[in-house]
Amino acid sequence: MQHAGAILVSAAAWVSTAAYAVNDLPGGPAVNQLNLHPAATKIAEEQIWLHWFMMAICLVIFVAVFGVMFYSILKHRKSVGHKAANFHESTAVEIAWTIVPFIIVIVMALPATKLVVAQKDTTSADLTVKATGIQWKWGYDYIKGEGEGIGFVSTLDNAQREMSNNGGPKAGEAPDNYLLKVDNPLVVPVNKKIRVITTSNDVIHAFAVPAFGIHQDAIPGFVRDTWFRADEIGDYYGQCAKICGKEHSYMPIHVKVVSAEDYTAWVSVKTKEAAAKADDPSKVWTLDDILKRGEKVYAANCAACHQANGKGAGPIKPLDGSAIVLNADHNKQILTVLNGVVGTAMPSWKALSDTDLAAVISYTKNNWSNKTGQLVQPADILAARK
Repeated sequence: MQHAGAILVSAAAWVSTAAYAVNDLPGGPAVNQLNLHPAATKIAEEQIWLHWFMMAICLVIFVAVFGVMFYSILKHRKSVGHKAANFHESTAVEIAWTIVPFIIVIVMALPATKLVVAQKDTTSADLTVKATGIQWKWGYDYIKGEGEGIGFVSTLDNAQREMSNNGGPKAGEAPDNYLLKVDNPLVVPVNKKIRVITTSNDVIHAFAVPAFGIHQDAIPGFVRDTWFRADEIGDYYGQCAKICGKEHSYMPIHVKVVSAEDYTAWVSVKTKEAAAKADDPSKVWTLDDILKRGEKVYAANCAACHQANGKGAGPIKPLDGSAIVLNADHNKQILTVLNGVVGTAMPSWKALSDTDLAAVISYTKNNWSNKTGQLVQPADILAARK
């Protein structure tokens, strides 16, 4: 009966999960994946080769050691008449078990060292991108090469976030990229050396994309780097590989590899978008206009933590009814949004424009139950930056 009960429980679990079945995601995880992810870079290919090379050596050692051990146990057991032998050390054996492991270690160390050195050689990069870990999203800044000056924040797709908050996708509606889709992927050209500089605004994160063979910690106050050169056009996925807080699983990485021509076109579009966002901070906005903009900024950057209803969750403080938000002195809220709050999940949002910050602050002051009628202008943000 116990076995039958266990089988029924397992069957029920399988049926419940089968409803959420997804397909293999090219450039991302595969269903029931057992091996390392298919390589999209030469480094990743060498890592896979090195993995199986080491496994083969370990297997040979395992078979040899345990083969000799079990042969000795069976062949020289007491039940067939063998008696324990008394003998002292053997110089030949001691030399053998010193030299043979040394040779094995050298054979393993040479290709491993070569690969590690290659992984850390970030010189002569065609493009340098800084990836900043933020609870719980990634900030990307193109700091050298084509696209220099472009910067944006990459956040889990809001529709998938809502789907997760509501208990997961409905039966048969799970997208293949569930919890891996972002609003702004990192876009890079194919066959170009991409240097990725990692750091963090709050806690330790890790920038990891299995198909590229890269995994680099992002540590607050420190700068680390890694690199990759994608061989094929496509979409590749990863995730923060450090347990960085309660929403660690909502911090995906999406790298979109495109042709050189498409990358140039993307840079052109992003540059124009950045110019359009660089509003004149001296412009005086009406409350209605700035609230419309603030709603979009809030949905893209704030709703993931503070929730769409402004109530927050767990350690995330609510904005609805917040004394700081309701205060007629705008400076405290402005400084909080600009600089973040040390020791909390609130990051710095200095990367947003003066107009976007003024819009989202005005939005929080006039949404939900916060009907203050207060208006923050871009000039207020500009003054607080100085």
